[in-house]
Amino acid sequence: MADNRINNAPKFIVNTAVIFLFLSCCLFFIYVNSEPDELNNILKTGNITVITRNNSHCYYLYRGQAMGFEYELAKLFADYLGVNLDVKIDEKWDSMIPALKNGTGSFIAASMTVTPKRQKEAAFSNGYISTRQYVIIRRNNTGIKKIEDLAGKTVHVRKGTSYQERLEALRKDGIDVTIKLHDDIPTDELIQQVAEGTIEVTVADKNIALLNRRYYPQIAFAFPISDEQSLGWAVKSCSRKLLNKINFFFDKINSNGKFAEIYNKYYADIDNFDYVDLRKYHTRLNTRLPRYKHIIMEAAEKYNLDWRLIASQMYQESHFDPMATSHSGAFGLMQLTFLTANSLGVEDMFDPVQNINAGVRHLKNLYDHFNGIDSPDRLFIALAAYNIGQGHIQDARNLAKQMNLDPDKWSSLEKTLPLLRYRKYYKKAKYGYCRGIEPINYIKQIMLYYDILRRQSLEFTTDEKVYQNLRPLKNVQFCSSTAPGETGSQ
Repeated sequence: MADNRINNAPKFIVNTAVIFLFLSCCLFFIYVNSEPDELNNILKTGNITVITRNNSHCYYLYRGQAMGFEYELAKLFADYLGVNLDVKIDEKWDSMIPALKNGTGSFIAASMTVTPKRQKEAAFSNGYISTRQYVIIRRNNTGIKKIEDLAGKTVHVRKGTSYQERLEALRKDGIDVTIKLHDDIPTDELIQQVAEGTIEVTVADKNIALLNRRYYPQIAFAFPISDEQSLGWAVKSCSRKLLNKINFFFDKINSNGKFAEIYNKYYADIDNFDYVDLRKYHTRLNTRLPRYKHIIMEAAEKYNLDWRLIASQMYQESHFDPMATSHSGAFGLMQLTFLTANSLGVEDMFDPVQNINAGVRHLKNLYDHFNGIDSPDRLFIALAAYNIGQGHIQDARNLAKQMNLDPDKWSSLEKTLPLLRYRKYYKKAKYGYCRGIEPINYIKQIMLYYDILRRQSLEFTTDEKVYQNLRPLKNVQFCSSTAPGETGSQ
């Protein structure tokens, strides 16, 4: 009898395991199906709400148009779902997840760092950008070279950010650092204060600090204080179907190149940094540009172009020097050739009014010539034609067709223009040899200068101005008053 019980024991254990597994599956099925089906509700209502920040990285209006890295990703996700996107702006980092949990929005897209503390409160998507936290100081600060040098220093960061979490961890590890928390000062303003010498130290993610270094070239990276961290979108912990959809969406746009396209729009060449050049540029924006600003603005308005773009192109051409002359025979602020100047009726190429108006008109003519190409490719191609001529651009477009590339995409011409330096390619081109790297660098520099000028136009002094700037856009609501200008994953 005892032997039978012993022999039957394995069967009992197996049967018990099977029953347990069956019950577990049933409970899991019940649990999953009891989950509030937020995704279906989104599809049913035709609307999805994103919680984000009002800053130059996440979401802002420029000339009446909604922009921002996170906004464009969120808009693309809404389009992918076939629904409308509503935007809710939250002021504080530590109130965003509570706003998500109470139903203010369906997901957070605000370059939020995924941390263990936050993962206890919300579910995060797979990371779409990796970054590290860096200590930011002035270039002439020689007293902070390693992490131990933070002892006795006061580091300024915004309250509720992952920067605060990391600094508190350093204190627990024995670094006697004083953490000064700010409720209403965004990270890029703290970077500005470091650049101006108002405060000594702050912390910022690498990608955001690199971007701000364009605007404040006096800053320097001291050292990292974190390992690689991921940025992710957040959803409520129970919204697994929505989270799976977000992860599938990121996989898709990484595969088809849309993510890279949006990323490059805001962060292309952020590591392109020439301290001497940018310091001169910032100085000349104050000392030289004011002499010609009204002429530029009038000409740009006449031809429906952005005056900041014209000013940026002008700096690339002449550094705002009206007497500039190139070795290739181009003259004045917009570096007109004799042929172009004569065709546009210019009598004195060194006269700022004539030179600027002719240069803007020439760019507009080129822009009109490439009618049918979508922006911003159309603008880039027009600028490249200004730099090296329409003929070489046409050769590059023809070569793109031969290589099964889209000739209407600037990304295609970035591949084909450099090839026109080689005999293999230029001997078959109508206009022959071309210094194809030059227009690529030309446009990169213009867009760098343009980004700095555009940034200046986005700086506001009061929350009221921010509200006035945001009102024209439909479907934007505020969780609380906005904080202008903040950038970064925090």
